[in-house]
Amino acid sequence: MSTITDKITGKAKQVVGDLKDDASLHREGRREEEKGEKKEQLDRAEERATDKAQEVANLERKTS
Repeated sequence: MSTITDKITGKAKQVVGDLKDDASLHREGRREEEKGEKKEQLDRAEERATDKAQEVANLERKTS
């Protein structure tokens, strides 16, 4: 599942869990939403790492 799908599905499960008074479904939804948030953080970290790698490559080209 994609990041946004995890977050939306998780939030929906939390709401349904609240409406049905189902704590288990609410917890499952919260975990799924957190999974989406963690994927998002990982994506941002990977982007930063890629940007830094590109900076290093550019510096190496300039000094060669």
